[in-house]
Amino acid sequence: MIPATFTYKRAASAEEALDLAAEYGEDAKFLAGGHSLLPLMKLRLAAPEVLIDLGGLRDLSYVHDLGDHIAIGALTRHHDVEHSDVLASEIPLLAHAAGQVGDPQIRHRGTIGGSVAHADPASDLPAVLLALDATFTARGGDGSREIPAGEFFQSLFETSLEPGELLTEIRVPKPSDRAWSFQKFTQRAIDWAIVGVAVQGHSVALVNMGPTPLRATAVEQALAAGASPADAAAHAADGTSAPADIRASTAYREHLAQVLTRRALAEAH
Repeated sequence: MIPATFTYKRAASAEEALDLAAEYGEDAKFLAGGHSLLPLMKLRLAAPEVLIDLGGLRDLSYVHDLGDHIAIGALTRHHDVEHSDVLASEIPLLAHAAGQVGDPQIRHRGTIGGSVAHADPASDLPAVLLALDATFTARGGDGSREIPAGEFFQSLFETSLEPGELLTEIRVPKPSDRAWSFQKFTQRAIDWAIVGVAVQGHSVALVNMGPTPLRATAVEQALAAGASPADAAAHAADGTSAPADIRASTAYREHLAQVLTRRALAEAH
């Protein structure tokens, strides 16, 4: 299908992008890699009147070690996250998960910030960053603010970003517990996860088990109480609202969540 007609603007700086967003208001959308927004536009599920292309903002593409945390520019490509020596050393869960996103073409174009801001519950990286207790930096006309990952994802495709705000950076604390695992089940390797599980220490987050990425709080509580990984994993579907669609029923997703969580905990611990 062909998207509805729109006006295209290419920003040369973050300041210009914010000025354009302020000028066009809710009629405008930021465009990063395009692998999330453009398919929705083709299906007419999104119809922004103005696209503000952020592709030229190379100053928002970086991975910096800042001592107690790693700072990642929102326009850092998945490929660069995957192959970052800093992340491989300090936060291997994130580097590994980035290498599981789509196919090489997608990983060379898609950005970590675009994935986060799109807030698709079937996307890998939002859940991974939730498990890592990341903080997101948003910049708007009134300055910058920090939003914890646990407060960022509001509902399906909706975040706490205000109109005109631009996600500029992801800050990930270096984990004290180095044990990690990422498991997901797909029909094909390049597909969205039917279910996924990210584990960092005793933090567990779920992919595609509700309208947002979710912390598996019942699993975390069981682990904290001394339960074995297998017994804790039995609670993976507690408090979730897994969707039913052409690929899987709710019951099947709940079963997968338990199986994948058990595998992830066994690998991490």
